[in-house]
Amino acid sequence: MIVLRVALAVPLHRLFDYLWQGESCPAVGQRVRVLLGSRECVGVVAEIVDESAVPVEQMKPALALLEDLPPLPPDFMALCRFASTYYQSPFGEVVMQALPAALKRPVAPRRRSARRTVGATARPVPTLTAEQKQVLRELRAMKGFSPTLLHGVTGSGKTEVYLNVMQDVIEAGGQVLLMVPEINLTPQLEERVRSRFPEQSVVALHSALAEAERERNWRAAFIGSADIVLGTRLAVFTPMPRLKLIVLDEEHDPSFRQQDGMRYSARDLAVFRASDLGIPIVLGSATPALETWANARNGRYRLLQLKERAHREARLPEVRLIDTRSLVLQEGFSSALIDAVSERLHRGEQSLIFLNRRGYAPVLACPACGWVSHCRCCAAHLVLHLAGRRLRCHHCGFETRVPATCPTCGNQDIHPFGRGTQRLEAFLQERYPQARVLRVDRDSAKSRKQWEGMLQRIHAGEADILVGTQMLAKGHDFPKLTLVGALGADAALFAADWRAPERLFAQLMQVAGRAGRAERPGEVLIQTQYPDHLLYRALKEHDYEGFAEAQLAERRQAGFPPYAYQAVLRAEAPEMALALRFLNAARASPLMADFPAVMLYDPVPMRLARRASMERAQLLAESPSRAALQAFLPRWRQMIEGIKAPARLRWHIEVDPLEL
Repeated sequence: MIVLRVALAVPLHRLFDYLWQGESCPAVGQRVRVLLGSRECVGVVAEIVDESAVPVEQMKPALALLEDLPPLPPDFMALCRFASTYYQSPFGEVVMQALPAALKRPVAPRRRSARRTVGATARPVPTLTAEQKQVLRELRAMKGFSPTLLHGVTGSGKTEVYLNVMQDVIEAGGQVLLMVPEINLTPQLEERVRSRFPEQSVVALHSALAEAERERNWRAAFIGSADIVLGTRLAVFTPMPRLKLIVLDEEHDPSFRQQDGMRYSARDLAVFRASDLGIPIVLGSATPALETWANARNGRYRLLQLKERAHREARLPEVRLIDTRSLVLQEGFSSALIDAVSERLHRGEQSLIFLNRRGYAPVLACPACGWVSHCRCCAAHLVLHLAGRRLRCHHCGFETRVPATCPTCGNQDIHPFGRGTQRLEAFLQERYPQARVLRVDRDSAKSRKQWEGMLQRIHAGEADILVGTQMLAKGHDFPKLTLVGALGADAALFAADWRAPERLFAQLMQVAGRAGRAERPGEVLIQTQYPDHLLYRALKEHDYEGFAEAQLAERRQAGFPPYAYQAVLRAEAPEMALALRFLNAARASPLMADFPAVMLYDPVPMRLARRASMERAQLLAESPSRAALQAFLPRWRQMIEGIKAPARLRWHIEVDPLEL
């Protein structure tokens, strides 16, 4: 008797046994067509055994093997097992989430032949600086598993270093996985990679691709015909038979973290994958995550640095702090920032005004009765979007028309409070009617085509003033951009989230790095009411190391990661009392006597306590030992699965959470 233990996309931490009655024996990793209840679906063979706890007469037979592809390789299965174990996600969900949608259907769609994407126009190879050459020599000496942090200031030419190392690997017959945090960084990097490797096959993998194109690209990587895979976080699971190098650009970026479904860190899985395969991995950033910096400082990762900009005449921009405590601002702008923008317009240079808040204003309010534009589905305000005159929730997507009068008292004099990118755009257009103002955020660049069109306009000099969110803060090289003005940054200094200063520093350092990347000097003006704050002083000196060491010292004293390890159990229900009752039952675990190194805190509502009409609460588990926490979590999860919960209550465990 041959029994197939099959991984299926179901939220259960177990495999399903099916009887195999065919002639040829399947292989582990092969896709099979089976019945789950009365529904036909596709699974992946995880084990092949001779017997099962399920009686033979009750076991369903597997319907068919899907032989359009070879079995998924052992290293892919090992990566999925690790992700399932570490992140407490069902193995079947992990495996099936990693596959393109077309490969999860019982009836495969008709496919066109994969296109080999070669033939791009080659560009001249830039001359490396002395720093780049030294770093490249050290990277070329990498043997086996060799995790390396490449810490380079903005504009230092990290990408050129990546490309040189990639060329060595490809010439030796290997494949390269190059990962970026966000889709909007992919087009220009993809163009640069294709022009650098015009004779190699380069494929992209990200969620903006059409389903058929994603499947073609995935198959090209899987069978080894693609030499370079350029992708976002899900690309970390892509099977590649000749994979010899992994590169993560902007490794600090939160977008490498999957926040729904199976919650995982693509950066950490990439490090595991490199370790499992015994290959080098390069993590690059101007502002590394503090966990990565700590690993480099304690010797777990090798640290290589680029401290100068790659362009011969480029220098790091001068950072000026504008103390706004005693200033009268015009729509959020100080006179110094207005004068600086005017000067750039006169010189024919570009300016970037950075505000990480889209919309016209964060809230609409009535000064007569105190009414504010609350979302009826979330514990959040509706954001005013002047285009279309809509109030929109940025959490659940609910939107409604802007009321003509106050819904509570009928007052016609209701006002927007605060500023978003649309309001800044309107002010700048009025203040500089001769200037071409371009707003770049997720409202104005909803598609890849719109985004690429905006990039072309910026590079062609068809925009004088850019108003943007973090979409413009990283990975872009605009030679004519010489001024960056940052507004509204102070709020993050006092956020409840202890990671907020790290994120703010990275954002401001990255956006500051857009200025002065060529021969024209750059200047950065940061408006703040706290010019003496350590974070701003470090920004002024471009001192990432000093900021990182200060933050790590605070975290060591407070017992925060990376000096402790965390997991959080989150629950959401129609009523907060139901969520808290469930979490209290999970906290009253008899397991705690067996795990003295693990601490369970009291359940509390989440910071956004209500979202999409569901009340949300959380329970934190913490330990100074990763091994102790990992030993505790599977047994705790099994206990939680036995708790009788209301029908509409949903829960999940998130390991190494980014937000609490």
